[in-house]
Amino acid sequence: MEISNTTRFDLDRCILEFDRAVRILYGEPVARRPSPADGVAEEDLRDEVRRDAAALMRVNHCGEVCAQALYQGQALASSNDDLKGALAKAAREEADHLAWSAQRIRELGGRLSLLNPLWYAGSMALGYAAGRLGERWNLGFLAETERQVEQHLQGHVEKLGGRDAKTRAVIESMQGEEAGHRRTAEALGARELPEPARLGMRLAARLMTTLSYWI
Repeated sequence: MEISNTTRFDLDRCILEFDRAVRILYGEPVARRPSPADGVAEEDLRDEVRRDAAALMRVNHCGEVCAQALYQGQALASSNDDLKGALAKAAREEADHLAWSAQRIRELGGRLSLLNPLWYAGSMALGYAAGRLGERWNLGFLAETERQVEQHLQGHVEKLGGRDAKTRAVIESMQGEEAGHRRTAEALGARELPEPARLGMRLAARLMTTLSYWI
């Protein structure tokens, strides 16, 4: 039986996306840029501070895994070149965040979340569903996601307080770039999501952050 070009393309795309998922979940992330923590002196942290910082960074690493999957799903569902370009740029920066988070977790003696495969699958499905709603809703979902991540990271900065300058440097740099992704989505015409959708996203994020802090 002859396989059409469309079928062959779809099969190739599936293989590429599966390979990407495996590399994100089980590969060793490599950043294109140096970590913001590299130029900051390591402090002599108490054990409880170190454990808490490692758990916070595990949450952030999990969030970056989710971000990669969300962008992947949104891009798969979109045919808009401007949107796909914005998603690709954001994904490249988030890939650095993924590597920075993993590096800081290792330095603190922590571990990655055991639930990352679950969050990845759910986030990719959610991103694809958002993309199927249309470009402006897709952008709205991106903007709201980044807005909530900004708030989440600010909470981590406040929780650390004046402790652990290396971890704070990573979080603050990530927070600034998340804000840039939100502004890009808004400039491209993002629609504001209805309050029930925003609430649902906040509840899902709270579940993910609570579980990944411990597991």
